[in-house]
Amino acid sequence: MRKMKVVLIGGGTGLSVLARGLREFPIDITAIVTVADDGGSTGKIRNEMDIPAPGDIRNVIAALSDSESVLTQLFQYRFEENQISGHSLGNLLIAGMTNITNDFGHAIKELSKVLNIKGKVIPSTNSSVQLNAIMEDGDIVYGESKIPKMQKKIDKVFLEPDDVEPMEEAVEALEEADLIVLGPGSLYTSVISNLCVKGISHALLNSSAPKLYISNVMTQPGETDGYDVKEHINALHRQAGQSFVDYVICCTDQFNDNVLQKYREKHSEPVDVNVDELKQDGIKVITASNLVEISDEHLVRHNTKVLSTLIYEVALELISTIQFDPNSKRQQ
Repeated sequence: MRKMKVVLIGGGTGLSVLARGLREFPIDITAIVTVADDGGSTGKIRNEMDIPAPGDIRNVIAALSDSESVLTQLFQYRFEENQISGHSLGNLLIAGMTNITNDFGHAIKELSKVLNIKGKVIPSTNSSVQLNAIMEDGDIVYGESKIPKMQKKIDKVFLEPDDVEPMEEAVEALEEADLIVLGPGSLYTSVISNLCVKGISHALLNSSAPKLYISNVMTQPGETDGYDVKEHINALHRQAGQSFVDYVICCTDQFNDNVLQKYREKHSEPVDVNVDELKQDGIKVITASNLVEISDEHLVRHNTKVLSTLIYEVALELISTIQFDPNSKRQQ
């Protein structure tokens, strides 16, 4: 039996944590990663070298690496602020390999080989891009890191330049996927930023693979204030130009006062779930009683093992119902 092909779309911490969980399962993983980050070490390298943002890519490569732990630790090592400007060594390696190969996508392939990753990591585009946002009041915010700081409701986000081509490998992965997973992570700056590459949105909509969205557990200040699960999905659909989400994994737990107070201090709250509304839209809701875990500091995080298992079970169920088609790329 061939391995199931699961494509992940996202960025930030959420994607790398999910990738680390899924690598334990017998599936073929491809991660399509945003390259619009402009903060920290990534932002400095982008500005100086005019290459796509390496930071989120670096984290996913490290998460999927099968190399000796010391090599992965070295790849993730970050110098102090007064040592090489606080850069991550992995970002410097990606930048250096991009200079050697003169191609960002090829550099990612070569470093993926060095770190012996399980699966593929593909930037959504090979071009250096900037993520901007149009707010509901008409203001335009330039730069990914500045968008949440405005503390305004986002109408839509867009890339500059807006006509960048997707990575061909990313399009092929979407065409061949058995399951496409979006999230978890910052809705606009980590997930939707990938869909701003028109070729990615087009391939996503044209893919026959079911699409699963992993909802964040808490709202994100400056991005999803007051959003429930359906509003997260609506934002994805607005960007793509039509509805496409078939499944959503979300948390229906009630949190204690300590957790709620911790997040109120950050101007954040639990993402509400209206199961009936989602079902009316034809979206299947998936959850588990232990989907999230709470730290001693009252912080809420997805339980990576439980989340990965839910995704694997969905993929298993789907592949068992696929009719054989000798012309399908998914079955080759």
